[in-house]
Amino acid sequence: MKKYKILLTAVIAALSLNGCYDLDRHPFDQVGDAIFWQNETQVNQGMMGVYAALKNDNAFGLKFAQDNMSDIGVGYDNYGFGPVILGTYNDRTAMVQDKWKSLYDGVMRANLVIQKVPGVTSLSDELKTRFLAEARFLRAVYYFELYNFYGAIPLYDETVNLPTDYNDLKKPRNTVEEVFQFILNDLNYAAESNLPVKWEASDYGRATKGSVYGLRGKVYLYKKEYANAAKDFEEIILDPSGKGYNYSLYNDYVNLFKPEGHKSNEMVFAIQNAGGVGKDYGMPMTFYMGTRSTFGSCWNNVMPSATLLNMYERKDGKPFNWNDFIPGFNESTTVKDETFVSTLTKDGKTVEAYAKNRDIVLDMYKERDPRMDATVILPFTKYLGWVSNQTKTCEMVIARNVAPNEVNGFIRINGAWTESYIFRKFVAEGNMNGGINNRAHTPINFPLIRLADVYLMYAECKNELGDQATAVQYINKVRQRASTNMPAINSGPAWLAASSKDQVFERIKQERAVELAAEGHRWSDLRRWGIALKTLPGDVYGVTGKRLLTRSFTEKDMLWPIPGVEIERNPNLKPNNPGWD
Repeated sequence: MKKYKILLTAVIAALSLNGCYDLDRHPFDQVGDAIFWQNETQVNQGMMGVYAALKNDNAFGLKFAQDNMSDIGVGYDNYGFGPVILGTYNDRTAMVQDKWKSLYDGVMRANLVIQKVPGVTSLSDELKTRFLAEARFLRAVYYFELYNFYGAIPLYDETVNLPTDYNDLKKPRNTVEEVFQFILNDLNYAAESNLPVKWEASDYGRATKGSVYGLRGKVYLYKKEYANAAKDFEEIILDPSGKGYNYSLYNDYVNLFKPEGHKSNEMVFAIQNAGGVGKDYGMPMTFYMGTRSTFGSCWNNVMPSATLLNMYERKDGKPFNWNDFIPGFNESTTVKDETFVSTLTKDGKTVEAYAKNRDIVLDMYKERDPRMDATVILPFTKYLGWVSNQTKTCEMVIARNVAPNEVNGFIRINGAWTESYIFRKFVAEGNMNGGINNRAHTPINFPLIRLADVYLMYAECKNELGDQATAVQYINKVRQRASTNMPAINSGPAWLAASSKDQVFERIKQERAVELAAEGHRWSDLRRWGIALKTLPGDVYGVTGKRLLTRSFTEKDMLWPIPGVEIERNPNLKPNNPGWD
């Protein structure tokens, strides 16, 4: 592990009225042990530092962008994982080094809390147990992400004393099994502790007992221990012990990813974000998913792929095929242009002629899974942008004769990506009624685990265990959210049939893509399912069929390399991951 000096962040434990942590931060290295770690307030401050590290871009702050590494997203530069997409990254690439560093920073913050809490004599045993459980849950979160990217990693626990051990952190890599067991030990402790099922409103967003079971179930799922995973998911789905978890799907899929729904009962564990004047403490979803028409003029580094758009079914559950609506679309570049390319007037202020097939396309949207429109800004549809310091309704129009511009009421896509799809999900509309003050701080809580994800992971477990009926039941719960209301699997038509293990798996794979788009799960799903090598390599296309780039993915890309600079500092980390030596 890199032996860098960690500046731990203490965040005042008092939370603002909207449930997000305040940002009065002080470096721990400037606060001596003699005056810190003396009472509950100070321990809370230390704990908030562990949570604060989640937001780092290279920890979970760019989690939404991880879909770019999969088949459902596309992007460019480091913020959009461009070097990974193109296969140009290596063990010296900044993002490879920075992710390692940032995740271990979170680990060390958690370790410090775990190390110090037992000696705080003013705390009751009950409070000590709760703080330790919270810190160990968060340590598991960081270590699980480290495993996900780097595989076998060195494990450092609370016995590390950073001031004295700084130059001696030279452990070899633990085995994958040891990493899993360490994570599970932390989660077992947290599950058996007195973590609350629900916190008071002032502490909303902190780890709960349900968070622990949700993460532990996911860890078991990745280990392919399906019975153990199913049992943990059942704890929060079925609540057999009557703890009162009270999780439920939020009725409105659109507003689930806006302030209206980001604190709903669907959230099992989410990163807390805030925004507005003096409250900039969010994640950069708007910055890297929005366009030049978005608040602050944004970059669209993170974009949905045409593959994702084609995954959204028709409203009757039939697979979507462009040729069913526009004959010849799949085969002809000319037909694609007739479908999407409009002409603007010479001054760029209005549309001189819409694409020939515009009306067919608009009718087609109405016949699709409503999550498509909720997730993506579709050609010929409107978006509430922010132009010249005021709201402005902008239309997505693809034109080649004159570049669309937000000043004229059109969405302007950054750079060379003008014929790409763009995200609506998680992106600020207008100025969010004063809620956003900085494009890098979107005030929408970002889910790391939510109930729909749990339902689909549970369905996967039951399918692997041979219980296809229960698997289908939970897939259908997600499909039939009130605002989604897609027809149930096995509800009659042949195209909705799924009875075998393979058929049900295909439904799970499809549903996770469209339900969880832009939440950063797909890359990990494809790798753990063993289908990444088949699914990922190849050309990636935009709206009009224009090739945007060629995605590279080989056997070595199943894991990121251990950063070269870390190996230089600690040769015991050798050998590197397969293909990276």
